[in-house]
Amino acid sequence: MTLVRAYIALMKLRVVELLLISTIPAMILAQQGIPDAALVLATLFGGTLAAGSANAFNMVLESDLDQLMKRTSKRPLVTGVIRKSHAVIFASAIGLLSLIIFWFLTTPLATFFTAVAIGFYIFIYTMTLKRHTSQNIVWGGAAGCMPVLIGWAAVTNSISWVAVAFFFVIFFWTPPHFWALAIKYKDDYEAASIPMLPVIAARTIVLKNMWFYTVAMIASSVALIYLADLQWWAMVVTVGLGLVFAFQLVQLKENSENYNYVAAKIFHWSITYLTLFSALLVSAQLLNA
Repeated sequence: MTLVRAYIALMKLRVVELLLISTIPAMILAQQGIPDAALVLATLFGGTLAAGSANAFNMVLESDLDQLMKRTSKRPLVTGVIRKSHAVIFASAIGLLSLIIFWFLTTPLATFFTAVAIGFYIFIYTMTLKRHTSQNIVWGGAAGCMPVLIGWAAVTNSISWVAVAFFFVIFFWTPPHFWALAIKYKDDYEAASIPMLPVIAARTIVLKNMWFYTVAMIASSVALIYLADLQWWAMVVTVGLGLVFAFQLVQLKENSENYNYVAAKIFHWSITYLTLFSALLVSAQLLNA
């Protein structure tokens, strides 16, 4: 691993991609059309740096856990390619740069939400929740919902009920998405003593919780379409996407021999769901304009 690639790995850019998927639709909904290109680029670049900073700090704080899990054992701090002190400097620098970009090129409210997102992910999720409660991803996942508010605020310097509804779509989407991954990597989380719900709870409990958040996600998605006053066909497609998501959960049976396989399918579908829903919001809003 080259040094440049190692620093890029610290930022977990594959995770950042998911955050950006929600930022662009939020900006288009806020503008009720296509926002200024310079503003979009500044928001996306600043958001990438902000998320990368939080992720890098996460790796610094969890390097002891990462070396216990096969999935994370090749990360640059575990292998020693990058020193912790250098990672802290890097994370601090790109985090500060992201806030400077937001302050000068977007709005004060977007800058505030960005700072909250970074701080929440580091101090609330990573340092407080992750090692101590099975609800870690539920409340800690709020940091991953912040790009919606950041994108909206970057355009309007305010927040509306549409933005709040979109926030809750991501909030309720996160637990079934992440618990599906945790089922697949249960042994890893167990080895690191991380109390993810699939590690400490029976499959029945995990499935009930996944159903609760999935239903809440679908309801929030419907509310978002209604509040944004998008076309009727957007509502039909939204309900259809939700039913496909629910169908994935139906296949996750407690005693199934394919339990881990189905969980992996749910994880991948959840990413597809968010991508398709975001594309739906963009197309429906632009056709509405």
